[in-house]
Amino acid sequence: MKKRILAAMMAAMLVFSLAGCSGGSGSDAKKDDVKQEDEVQDKKKDAGADQLDETEIQVFIAASLNTVMTELADMYHEKQPNVKITFNADSSGTLLTQIQEGYECDIFFSAAQKQMDTLEGDGLVKEGTRANVLNNQVVVVTLKDSKTKVTGLENLKDAQSIALAGGSVPVGKYTRQALINLGILEKTDEPDTITTEQISEALGGVEISEQDNVSKVLSAVVEGSCEVGTTYYSDTYGFEDELDILETVSYDLTGNVIYPVCQVVNDEADDLQAKAAEDFYKFILSNEAKTVFESYYFDTDVER
Repeated sequence: MKKRILAAMMAAMLVFSLAGCSGGSGSDAKKDDVKQEDEVQDKKKDAGADQLDETEIQVFIAASLNTVMTELADMYHEKQPNVKITFNADSSGTLLTQIQEGYECDIFFSAAQKQMDTLEGDGLVKEGTRANVLNNQVVVVTLKDSKTKVTGLENLKDAQSIALAGGSVPVGKYTRQALINLGILEKTDEPDTITTEQISEALGGVEISEQDNVSKVLSAVVEGSCEVGTTYYSDTYGFEDELDILETVSYDLTGNVIYPVCQVVNDEADDLQAKAAEDFYKFILSNEAKTVFESYYFDTDVER
């Protein structure tokens, strides 16, 4: 009898022990599930921590940046899908005037230092944000099989017609500076003031079609309206099968063709817009963006 009672007690203890183990295991599993769920939620929070709410920024860019900046905006949207980027692409001189006249602008990306210097002098560059990003190079171009006699700037007078940007357009100024250094134009400290008529006269009366930005110079040559034109090396991207580069003009003649960028003082921007502008500005300066700029024939080896 005692043996039966002892056996029953041992069995009961065993069942209780197993139940206790089973209950502990279930509790631990439940705790693990909760912990994993918390980790998932934390990761989701971290992933969206830098995701900005819906806003729009105004970015003024030199016309020669239009294609590459469109690609960069697409890349940026993968990171910040709620930020709408509205580009205003034109000559740096025109963009400067618009900012001075009160056009809303968050970021200015110029094709020359002069316009940035003026903007900074006006107190419209956000402190500490001016940075040199790119270098470019002036080229003399013509349509393939145009049979032009022109080989470069030195015999530009042999052209039937020339597409040339105005003096307020950086590529127009750089072209004028190169012609001065070649002795074709008279020396002056302000090459941008030299008129198209003066250049035509210096070239023996050749027909010159003045354009108000570099993209229009390129179009005039590609469409066959002008026999030759001066544009940037980066602008020939995508037109390799249509254009011949007659000369890549030396920096000794033009000087460096530096593209600076800055955040613009925008009193109309709320905190979210200002934060988005700062974020996109940093993206422009990133190594990821640098690789894209280089693929479009820009030189990124510049001192910022």
